[in-house]
Amino acid sequence: MRNEDGTPWLPAGLFEGQTAFVTGGGTGLGLAVSRRLGGLGANLVCASRDVGHHEALLEDGQANGYEVLSLELDVREPHDVKRVVREAVERFGRIDVLVNNAAGNFVCPTLLLAPKGFKAVLDIALNGVFYVTREVGRVMRDGGGTIVNISAPYATTGKPGVVHSACAKAGVEALTKSLAAEWASLGIRVNAVSPGPFHSRGAADRLWPSEEIEQKILDEIPLGRFGTAEEVGEIVCFLASDASPWITGSIWLADGGWMLPNPLVEDLAKVRRRRNAGN
Repeated sequence: MRNEDGTPWLPAGLFEGQTAFVTGGGTGLGLAVSRRLGGLGANLVCASRDVGHHEALLEDGQANGYEVLSLELDVREPHDVKRVVREAVERFGRIDVLVNNAAGNFVCPTLLLAPKGFKAVLDIALNGVFYVTREVGRVMRDGGGTIVNISAPYATTGKPGVVHSACAKAGVEALTKSLAAEWASLGIRVNAVSPGPFHSRGAADRLWPSEEIEQKILDEIPLGRFGTAEEVGEIVCFLASDASPWITGSIWLADGGWMLPNPLVEDLAKVRRRRNAGN
């Protein structure tokens, strides 16, 4: 996002001297957030299960002059979380920003969803968020900081086929609001961003595996397009920064209107297709 004169919305050097810890920071939204935080001056801690995914971020850090610490982390394991947070503090001395981005999701009818599949998603997308937030919160409690969690629009509405993810994200939103109230006195702000469909690595295969499903989702979005990881990442960085000092306990929805009641969705889709055909 940019200002009317074309300059970046968030000012250069916004995170100068700060350290940002991003889970799942090597791909998709996590990569977009990490790159933007680094470009705004932060030192980056990128933590995920496959450090091979960190190559693009490491290269970007070298090219643009920000430091990246690449760490292997399974957020489902509390002892692993504790080790990685300790390594981050040993390297940079502090953690100022935490972005809980690591998640797991796939589409499956509930009657076909195995208990281990339900558990796997909750272990990553809810339990893992708690484990990482707890450990980083212990670091931040002496000097303050900001935490941004990644939720999903259906956390509040529910949605067929993703009951596992919906339950996990509902828990994340409850965690966000609870800690925002509990940790405010420690100088820690906690918010969440709830993005609608956006193109990222792996999203199509897991969430809209056919052109028909992709078109159906697109027809449900009043603004007529999928979002981008960079658009969502800009909101994450805003909430993580000193540009939003009086915002805490908020869930920021960014979905192109996807979750709005829209009984005319089929008519809108037809009009849009006719307009595009005319172009």
